[in-house]
Amino acid sequence: MTTIDNTLRLARAGIDTYRQPVVFMREDCHVCRAEGFAALTRIEVTLGDRSIIATLNVLTDGGWLPSDTAALSEEAWAILQPEPGDRARFSHPEPPESVSAIRAKVYGETLEQDRFDAIVRDVLDRRLSDLDLAAFIAACAGDRLSIAETIALTRSMQAAGETLDWGGADIFDKHCVGGLPGNRTTPIVVSIVAAAGLMIPKTSSRAITSPAGTADTMEVLAPVALDIPALRRVVEAEGGCIVWGGNLALSPADDLLIRIERPLDFDSDGQLVASVLSKKAAVGAKRVLIDVPVGPTAKVRSVETAAALERRLRAVGEAIGLTLSIHQSDGTSPVGNGIGPALEAQDVLAVLRRDKDAPGDLRDRALDLAGALLDLAPEGQATGGRAAAEQLLDSGGAEAKFMAICAAQGGFSEPGEARYHAVVTARANGRLAAIDNRRIARTAKLAGAPRQKLAGLRLLARVGDRIEYGKPLFEIHADTLGELEYARSYAEAQTGIFTIAKDG
Repeated sequence: MTTIDNTLRLARAGIDTYRQPVVFMREDCHVCRAEGFAALTRIEVTLGDRSIIATLNVLTDGGWLPSDTAALSEEAWAILQPEPGDRARFSHPEPPESVSAIRAKVYGETLEQDRFDAIVRDVLDRRLSDLDLAAFIAACAGDRLSIAETIALTRSMQAAGETLDWGGADIFDKHCVGGLPGNRTTPIVVSIVAAAGLMIPKTSSRAITSPAGTADTMEVLAPVALDIPALRRVVEAEGGCIVWGGNLALSPADDLLIRIERPLDFDSDGQLVASVLSKKAAVGAKRVLIDVPVGPTAKVRSVETAAALERRLRAVGEAIGLTLSIHQSDGTSPVGNGIGPALEAQDVLAVLRRDKDAPGDLRDRALDLAGALLDLAPEGQATGGRAAAEQLLDSGGAEAKFMAICAAQGGFSEPGEARYHAVVTARANGRLAAIDNRRIARTAKLAGAPRQKLAGLRLLARVGDRIEYGKPLFEIHADTLGELEYARSYAEAQTGIFTIAKDG
């Protein structure tokens, strides 16, 4: 009997495919021909006791790749960890167990716990293609996940990762559902709560659809890509941290789903709740504050939508043992002066340092949230809520704690400034009645945020201000002239970013 050689030597392609394992082969290589592989085929790659499911990209003109070699993307290389000269075996994988569950959800069926477990398991094993994941995300969008399904998905996502054990200590946490540019309260809140003597190991995400996530902003000021032992050291030393959750594998399935959600550019209530609360439970939190900004151009657009989201949050929180406080806040316009990682970092520092020009709205929001979180402390530990938060901020205690956290995470850095600036001015007289959150955020993204940490924009006028023709409204910051012009052209072509009400 003739044995088919389905092995190829491995090489490193040096291509970042953002958490998606990809294999590159020549179409004329013996494995492609023998196995019948074609472009985008899902293939199993086995090296010793390690294996991955990867997507195949086919080279029609061999060029840089020898016919006896398969090249691995950065993600595939990191998982398999081959040594020089290693050869891997390539084959067709078994069909994913959960595809039938995804198909059922697409057609409107209600899924039970075991089917969510199967989906999450296949997500982690990379057995699902990007098309499968996109179908699952779309099938769960809107109101297509019941509360019972949201609880099941949350449990599946938490169980798939590690849950931190803090030896019975009361662990606090907070989260904002997003949609409000510049609303960078987390570093301030964590500093106040930790300065009050409570434990708050804050893990945060990078931006999905916004110009900056908390991790993006914090990374301007201090390292955030800590592992779990490092996180523990920081929290045990300082009572709190502000780190990137994607490096911790606390809810690893969520991080893989976010990779698909980002280009789709939408969220659903069910997946939002499962994502947020699975991570809160995984970090060991028991007392959690959720900030829900509500406004016509925020992520949550009406009080009715906020009420529905609150019901879902409370039901899931109760089911997985969290004490929740839901804080509904004003989401009608951006917060602070800066939009973009470094510009928001400047606002955070201005508030912590009690600068006279610090944005008052960011300060007030942070104090409201920190106070509400302090009020969650059990009887005997309660510190007086907002008044205690204000005292810790005004005394410099919060600033000192923030600097100590930065030092523990690897060292503090002052935020820099982008190379290029351009001012956008008013084209009418009147009163600034509204700022469109979505379009102002898009302008900052076109300038390069959050990929370029120094990019974004600085607001120079606020809602309620008296505006005169030619008065500066905001300043665009970019690292390249091309991005500066791209953002400025978009902003100047829009008529609704700033609504100026004519004098009556």
